[in-house]
Amino acid sequence: MQMKVGTWLPNFGYEDKDGIDHEGRLRHWIIRSEQLGLDSIFVTDHLLRARNMYRRTWLEPMTSLAYAAALTSKPLLGPGVLLLPLRNPVMLAKMCVTLQKLSNGRFVLGAGTGWFPHEFEAVGTKKSERGRRSDEVLEIVTRLCAGEELTFKGEFYQIDAVQIEPSPVKLPIWIGGGSQVEHKDSVERPRLHPNVARRIARYADGWFSRPTAQAEQIKQDWEQLLPYFEEAGRNPDEVQIVHGQLIHVTTEKDRAKALEIQHKAAWDVLGSGRSRELLEQTYMFGTTEEIVENLTRRAEAGIEHIVLHPFTDDPEQLELWADTLIPHLRAIRVSR
Repeated sequence: MQMKVGTWLPNFGYEDKDGIDHEGRLRHWIIRSEQLGLDSIFVTDHLLRARNMYRRTWLEPMTSLAYAAALTSKPLLGPGVLLLPLRNPVMLAKMCVTLQKLSNGRFVLGAGTGWFPHEFEAVGTKKSERGRRSDEVLEIVTRLCAGEELTFKGEFYQIDAVQIEPSPVKLPIWIGGGSQVEHKDSVERPRLHPNVARRIARYADGWFSRPTAQAEQIKQDWEQLLPYFEEAGRNPDEVQIVHGQLIHVTTEKDRAKALEIQHKAAWDVLGSGRSRELLEQTYMFGTTEEIVENLTRRAEAGIEHIVLHPFTDDPEQLELWADTLIPHLRAIRVSR
């Protein structure tokens, strides 16, 4: 099986002060991604900016995907991942149906729980409720998108005889979660939580392993997931293993110089809230050869679909991917 390759959009919330047509660059990135044959286009979801983790924010994800749907005809489109506890499930179901129709069946609901407390508070929820809310949202959205007239009485959501039209539509779901590198700067627990494992086993057509997970952790997480699939009566071979990575490719052969270029690019998006050590442990840093080797190890751990997240909307970066990285990724043979 050939490795599938996608991109996160650089749909950053740039301020209008630098004289660059960032909207034009975003349009170019979307169109050029399809021209290069990329398999997927994803977007990040953050309602608010966690200033200890990010220097920039992102544009609203579902609107960004509608824009991408209008400019493309082939790649999968989805949020990677949408923070379910921040959404009303009936409104979300209507959005999912609409995007599936507008994209001619290319929409994938990437789903997660989130971690930034202020985002939950801003919409009247609590971080402590995120898992239970996510489960209710997933159940309501999947049943409504399947065309059911639904009455639901849950802990957080109560609806009576609601049906979303037009439906039914097929709604693939890719769920995020898992282990990650343990570090004092991390904002989340470093292990795959049993409730996340159950959610993946019940709903997922794809599993988004954490970008901050190393290859061995991805492999171990998958092994931990297998009993949950058996418990849910599902075949794990039908679930795609997906991995996203923040990346900045450079043609610099000198490793020290490559790292300096990459840390400068990373700072523009991530700021200084994480140490250089942690960034180099978790994301793709170093020469192109090192990056290919790192990604190959992830393929050997079971990854079938890699999604690359740029630190810039500069179209030159996308061309560098096409010239120096994507051919190597396409040549990787995937098996699990």
